[in-house]
Amino acid sequence: MRLAKKLLLSLLLITHFSLVTTVNAQYAYKIAKLKYGGGGDWYANKTSMPNLIKFCNQNLRMNVFPEEDIVEPGSPDLFSCPFIHLTGHGNVVFSESESRNLRKYLISGGFLHLDDNYGLDKFIRREMKKVFPELEFVEVPFNHPVYHQKFNFTDGLPKVHEHDAKQPQGFGLFWQGRLVCFYSYECDLGNGWEDQSVYNDPEELRQLALRMGANLVQYALTVNQ
Repeated sequence: MRLAKKLLLSLLLITHFSLVTTVNAQYAYKIAKLKYGGGGDWYANKTSMPNLIKFCNQNLRMNVFPEEDIVEPGSPDLFSCPFIHLTGHGNVVFSESESRNLRKYLISGGFLHLDDNYGLDKFIRREMKKVFPELEFVEVPFNHPVYHQKFNFTDGLPKVHEHDAKQPQGFGLFWQGRLVCFYSYECDLGNGWEDQSVYNDPEELRQLALRMGANLVQYALTVNQ
């Protein structure tokens, strides 16, 4: 009887993982949100990534797995996601080993989108210096391909939410000429991906934010490889 139960349990586990593998095999990509240390709200904008994935699949036929993954900066799982999104309002801390892993991921072809949800700036600039001490954030010119994928943004990032009466800016870290990290600042881009009921933003503004987000994903999955 005990042996039969063990065999049944093994069969159920095998069936479960087979089904998971089959489902995952239907999709070409997985994209993820970065779960970092330091106490900041890495989990902010809960509906943003699922909405962006849905938009990309419907409008760019990207075949991205419909649920966002959650990865930590020191995890090998990082390397299975060509696009990583980091957001929040507060402190961010990368350990030495996490910084090394992030650097390896980005140099190997990965792409990191940093989205300042207001209050992130001084923390993320400090931590990215651990990842690339030799690089500085520079403003990405409006003629860069990241602004001209499926959708054209001739004037750069859209302004989603107002905080300090500053223009939105897109900064980048370039490794050997390749944009490996895009930092949307004073923009609140991820807020624009949220369900309409969260901020009651006009649909036109939400569509602009989703289009720019789709450009970032498309760049990461195609041009950046």
